[in-house]
Amino acid sequence: MLGAALSGCGSDTPPPIVESDAAVEPKPPETVTLFPDAPPLPGERECKVVIRTGIPLTPARHLPVCTPVQYETNPPSGGDHWPIWAEYKSYEAPVPREIYVHSLEHGAIVLAYRCPSSGCTEVKAMLDQVRSEATSDPRCLASPGGPEARLVVTPDDALDSPVAAAAWGATYTATCLDAASLARFVADNYAKGPEDTCSNAGAVDVDDPAGDAPRCGEAAPDAGAEGGAAPEAGAEGGGPPGP
Repeated sequence: MLGAALSGCGSDTPPPIVESDAAVEPKPPETVTLFPDAPPLPGERECKVVIRTGIPLTPARHLPVCTPVQYETNPPSGGDHWPIWAEYKSYEAPVPREIYVHSLEHGAIVLAYRCPSSGCTEVKAMLDQVRSEATSDPRCLASPGGPEARLVVTPDDALDSPVAAAAWGATYTATCLDAASLARFVADNYAKGPEDTCSNAGAVDVDDPAGDAPRCGEAAPDAGAEGGAAPEAGAEGGGPPGP
Protein backbone atom coordinates (compact mmCIF):
# COMPACT_ATOMS: atom_id res chain seq x y z
CA MET A 1 0.00 0.00 0.00
CA LEU A 2 2.73 2.43 0.91
CA GLY A 3 5.00 1.25 -1.91
CA ALA A 4 3.55 3.67 -4.45
CA ALA A 5 3.80 6.57 -2.05
CA LEU A 6 7.42 5.78 -1.24
CA SER A 7 8.68 4.81 -4.68
CA GLY A 8 10.29 8.19 -5.33
CA CYS A 9 12.17 8.44 -2.04
CA GLY A 10 15.95 8.57 -2.15
CA SER A 11 16.32 9.66 -5.77
CA ASP A 12 19.52 11.56 -6.55
CA THR A 13 18.02 13.24 -9.61
CA PRO A 14 17.03 16.85 -8.86
CA PRO A 15 13.70 18.12 -10.16
CA PRO A 16 13.83 20.28 -13.30
CA ILE A 17 14.03 24.04 -12.82
CA VAL A 18 11.40 26.04 -14.66
CA GLU A 19 12.05 29.76 -14.98
CA SER A 20 9.25 32.23 -15.58
CA ASP A 21 8.74 35.94 -15.12
CA ALA A 22 5.04 35.47 -14.44
CA ALA A 23 3.82 35.36 -10.86
CA VAL A 24 2.56 31.92 -9.88
CA GLU A 25 -0.69 31.93 -7.95
CA PRO A 26 -0.90 29.26 -5.27
CA LYS A 27 -3.33 26.52 -6.16
CA PRO A 28 -6.42 26.26 -3.96
CA PRO A 29 -6.90 23.05 -1.99
CA GLU A 30 -8.57 20.25 -3.90
CA THR A 31 -11.67 18.71 -2.33
CA VAL A 32 -13.09 15.30 -3.25
CA THR A 33 -16.41 14.18 -1.77
CA LEU A 34 -17.46 10.52 -1.77
CA PHE A 35 -20.68 8.80 -0.73
CA PRO A 36 -19.71 5.17 -0.06
CA ASP A 37 -22.33 2.47 0.19
CA ALA A 38 -22.08 2.09 3.95
CA PRO A 39 -24.39 2.93 6.86
CA PRO A 40 -23.76 6.22 8.64
CA LEU A 41 -22.38 6.04 12.15
CA PRO A 42 -24.77 6.78 15.04
CA GLY A 43 -25.85 10.41 15.06
CA GLU A 44 -24.98 10.95 11.37
CA ARG A 45 -27.53 11.34 8.54
CA GLU A 46 -25.52 9.95 5.63
CA CYS A 47 -22.30 8.22 4.73
CA LYS A 48 -20.01 10.97 3.47
CA VAL A 49 -16.24 11.14 3.00
CA VAL A 50 -14.47 14.44 2.34
CA ILE A 51 -10.80 14.47 1.28
CA ARG A 52 -8.87 17.75 1.05
CA THR A 53 -5.37 17.89 -0.38
CA GLY A 54 -2.96 20.68 -1.24
CA ILE A 55 -3.83 22.64 1.89
CA PRO A 56 -1.44 25.63 2.03
CA LEU A 57 0.76 25.81 5.11
CA THR A 58 2.97 28.48 6.60
CA PRO A 59 6.40 27.58 8.04
CA ALA A 60 5.94 25.72 11.32
CA ARG A 61 7.61 26.64 14.59
CA HIS A 62 8.48 24.62 17.68
CA LEU A 63 6.69 26.05 20.71
CA PRO A 64 7.31 25.27 24.39
CA VAL A 65 5.59 22.10 25.56
CA CYS A 66 2.04 22.74 26.84
CA THR A 67 1.63 25.87 24.69
CA PRO A 68 -1.88 25.53 23.15
CA VAL A 69 -2.14 25.91 19.37
CA GLN A 70 -5.26 26.71 17.33
CA TYR A 71 -5.24 24.92 13.97
CA GLU A 72 -6.90 26.12 10.77
CA THR A 73 -8.16 22.69 9.72
CA ASN A 74 -9.93 19.95 11.65
CA PRO A 75 -8.13 17.60 11.96
CA PRO A 76 -4.91 19.63 11.87
CA SER A 77 -2.89 19.29 8.68
CA GLY A 78 0.26 21.12 9.78
CA GLY A 79 1.40 24.19 11.64
CA ASP A 80 3.15 25.06 14.87
CA HIS A 81 3.71 22.22 17.32
CA TRP A 82 5.69 21.06 20.33
CA PRO A 83 9.29 19.78 19.93
CA ILE A 84 8.22 16.20 20.80
CA TRP A 85 6.30 13.76 18.65
CA ALA A 86 4.28 10.60 19.22
CA GLU A 87 5.58 7.07 18.94
CA TYR A 88 4.04 5.41 15.91
CA LYS A 89 1.39 3.11 17.43
CA SER A 90 -2.29 2.83 18.32
CA TYR A 91 -3.26 4.76 21.46
CA GLU A 92 -6.03 4.48 24.03
CA ALA A 93 -5.34 7.94 25.53
CA PRO A 94 -5.69 11.03 23.32
CA VAL A 95 -2.45 12.23 21.77
CA PRO A 96 -2.35 16.06 22.06
CA ARG A 97 -2.70 17.70 18.68
CA GLU A 98 0.47 19.72 19.25
CA ILE A 99 2.32 16.40 19.53
CA TYR A 100 0.76 14.55 16.62
CA VAL A 101 1.23 17.51 14.27
CA HIS A 102 4.97 17.00 14.83
CA SER A 103 4.45 13.40 13.70
CA LEU A 104 2.76 14.74 10.56
CA GLU A 105 5.83 16.90 9.93
CA HIS A 106 7.86 13.69 9.85
CA GLY A 107 5.62 12.29 7.11
CA ALA A 108 3.26 10.33 9.35
CA ILE A 109 -0.45 9.72 8.90
CA VAL A 110 -2.68 10.19 11.95
CA LEU A 111 -5.89 8.15 12.09
CA ALA A 112 -8.26 9.77 14.58
CA TYR A 113 -11.76 9.15 15.90
CA ARG A 114 -14.41 10.81 18.03
CA CYS A 115 -17.17 8.71 19.50
CA PRO A 116 -18.85 7.93 22.85
CA SER A 117 -16.73 5.77 25.11
CA SER A 118 -19.32 2.99 24.83
CA GLY A 119 -19.46 3.03 21.02
CA CYS A 120 -15.86 3.13 19.80
CA THR A 121 -15.07 -0.54 19.39
CA GLU A 122 -16.05 -0.85 15.71
CA VAL A 123 -14.54 2.52 14.76
CA LYS A 124 -11.19 1.89 16.40
CA ALA A 125 -11.06 -1.65 15.00
CA MET A 126 -11.36 -0.29 11.45
CA LEU A 127 -8.62 2.30 12.02
CA ASP A 128 -6.36 -0.33 13.55
CA GLN A 129 -7.04 -2.60 10.56
CA VAL A 130 -6.03 0.14 8.10
CA ARG A 131 -2.90 0.80 10.14
CA SER A 132 -1.91 -2.87 10.35
CA GLU A 133 -2.48 -3.49 6.63
CA ALA A 134 -0.28 -0.59 5.52
CA THR A 135 2.88 -1.86 3.84
CA SER A 136 6.07 -1.58 5.86
CA ASP A 137 8.18 1.54 5.37
CA PRO A 138 11.84 0.82 4.51
CA ARG A 139 12.91 4.10 6.14
CA CYS A 140 11.32 2.97 9.42
CA LEU A 141 12.70 -0.55 9.25
CA ALA A 142 16.19 0.89 8.81
CA SER A 143 15.88 2.75 12.12
CA PRO A 144 17.09 0.66 15.10
CA GLY A 145 14.06 -0.27 17.19
CA GLY A 146 11.85 1.65 14.82
CA PRO A 147 8.21 0.93 13.92
CA GLU A 148 7.05 -0.69 10.68
CA ALA A 149 5.45 2.53 9.44
CA ARG A 150 4.70 6.11 10.47
CA LEU A 151 1.06 5.67 11.54
CA VAL A 152 -0.66 6.90 14.69
CA VAL A 153 -4.18 5.97 15.85
CA THR A 154 -5.66 8.26 18.52
CA PRO A 155 -8.96 9.43 19.96
CA ASP A 156 -9.59 13.16 19.38
CA ASP A 157 -12.67 14.72 20.97
CA ALA A 158 -12.13 18.00 19.08
CA LEU A 159 -13.02 16.42 15.73
CA ASP A 160 -16.12 17.56 13.84
CA SER A 161 -16.62 14.07 12.41
CA PRO A 162 -16.49 10.62 14.01
CA VAL A 163 -13.66 9.43 11.72
CA ALA A 164 -10.73 11.48 10.46
CA ALA A 165 -7.20 11.21 9.15
CA ALA A 166 -4.48 13.78 8.68
CA ALA A 167 -1.27 14.16 6.73
CA TRP A 168 0.92 17.22 6.17
CA GLY A 169 -1.27 19.39 3.92
CA ALA A 170 -4.17 16.92 3.67
CA THR A 171 -7.23 15.84 5.66
CA TYR A 172 -9.82 13.08 5.53
CA THR A 173 -13.16 13.17 7.35
CA ALA A 174 -15.95 10.60 7.30
CA THR A 175 -19.34 9.99 8.87
CA CYS A 176 -19.14 6.25 8.25
CA LEU A 177 -16.63 3.42 8.08
CA ASP A 178 -15.07 3.06 4.63
CA ALA A 179 -11.75 1.26 4.89
CA ALA A 180 -11.07 1.45 1.15
CA SER A 181 -11.09 5.26 0.89
CA LEU A 182 -9.16 5.62 4.14
CA ALA A 183 -6.47 3.18 3.00
CA ARG A 184 -6.21 5.08 -0.30
CA PHE A 185 -5.74 8.36 1.62
CA VAL A 186 -2.92 6.75 3.64
CA ALA A 187 -1.17 5.49 0.52
CA ASP A 188 -1.55 8.76 -1.38
CA ASN A 189 -0.36 11.08 1.41
CA TYR A 190 2.20 9.02 3.32
CA ALA A 191 5.72 10.47 3.75
CA LYS A 192 4.69 13.88 2.40
CA GLY A 193 5.90 15.91 5.40
CA PRO A 194 8.76 18.40 5.09
CA GLU A 195 10.97 16.10 7.19
CA ASP A 196 11.03 12.59 5.73
CA THR A 197 12.28 10.76 8.80
CA CYS A 198 11.21 7.77 10.87
CA SER A 199 12.36 7.12 14.41
CA ASN A 200 10.83 6.51 17.84
CA ALA A 201 14.03 7.76 19.48
CA GLY A 202 12.95 10.92 21.30
CA ALA A 203 9.23 10.24 20.76
CA VAL A 204 6.72 9.93 23.60
CA ASP A 205 4.09 7.31 24.43
CA VAL A 206 1.06 9.01 25.98
CA ASP A 207 -0.34 5.64 27.10
CA ASP A 208 2.67 5.03 29.36
CA PRO A 209 2.07 6.67 32.77
CA ALA A 210 5.76 6.30 33.58
CA GLY A 211 6.91 7.70 30.27
CA ASP A 212 8.02 11.14 29.16
CA ALA A 213 4.70 12.44 27.80
CA PRO A 214 3.83 15.84 29.31
CA ARG A 215 0.93 16.12 31.77
CA CYS A 216 0.06 19.71 31.04
CA GLY A 217 -3.07 19.87 33.17
CA GLU A 218 -1.39 18.33 36.21
CA ALA A 219 1.86 20.22 36.72
CA ALA A 220 4.06 22.77 35.00
CA PRO A 221 6.60 21.11 32.68
CA ASP A 222 10.29 21.17 33.44
CA ALA A 223 11.48 24.18 31.45
CA GLY A 224 14.86 22.59 30.90
CA ALA A 225 13.53 19.26 29.66
CA GLU A 226 10.44 20.30 27.68
CA GLY A 227 8.35 17.42 28.97
CA GLY A 228 11.29 15.13 29.56
CA ALA A 229 11.74 14.10 25.94
CA ALA A 230 15.15 14.05 24.36
CA PRO A 231 15.76 16.38 21.42
CA GLU A 232 15.50 14.83 17.99
CA ALA A 233 18.93 13.52 17.18
CA GLY A 234 20.60 14.97 14.15
CA ALA A 235 17.59 16.96 12.97
CA GLU A 236 15.96 19.54 15.19
CA GLY A 237 17.52 19.45 18.63
CA GLY A 238 14.41 21.01 20.13
CA GLY A 239 14.91 24.31 18.30
CA PRO A 240 13.24 25.76 15.25
CA PRO A 241 12.61 23.18 12.51
CA GLY A 242 14.92 23.02 9.54
CA PRO A 243 13.92 23.83 5.97
